[in-house]
Amino acid sequence: MPACRSGRGSTLVSIKLNRQKIKVMLLELKRTYKKSLYTIGHLYIDGEYFCDTLEDAEREIKVPNETCIPSGYYRIIMNYSNRFKRIMPLIEDVPAFTGIRIHPGNDQNNTSGCILVGANTIRGKLTNSAEIFRRLSKYFFTAKEDIFISIN
Repeated sequence: MPACRSGRGSTLVSIKLNRQKIKVMLLELKRTYKKSLYTIGHLYIDGEYFCDTLEDAEREIKVPNETCIPSGYYRIIMNYSNRFKRIMPLIEDVPAFTGIRIHPGNDQNNTSGCILVGANTIRGKLTNSAEIFRRLSKYFFTAKEDIFISIN
């Protein structure tokens, strides 16, 4: 299992958005293990492995708080979370979902449709989640460009 990447500056990626070419910080979530209760993936920043992820299971029909978000391309903003009582990354415009965040957590009981970050050292669970989230947050707070995530 590769080690998590440390917090260095991001490489900019150019994308077309509404016919305009803009530079963005790009996160990629590659779902690798799809189980009946959870989904494990790998998160990359600008093409380099950063950490593991844990989400709810992929389902054809959405079950509230038990279904991962659809594959796609989404903007991430930083805003205040009433649940966590602090500024957190929010994934915008997810079809049929609201309040989807990237945050720390240990297993599918902590997801509620959100993306958890950590190290997948135990089957179906994440460890070192708080520390890895802290390192990931540094990217979000220092980003001068828009942040997007590609999920597949």
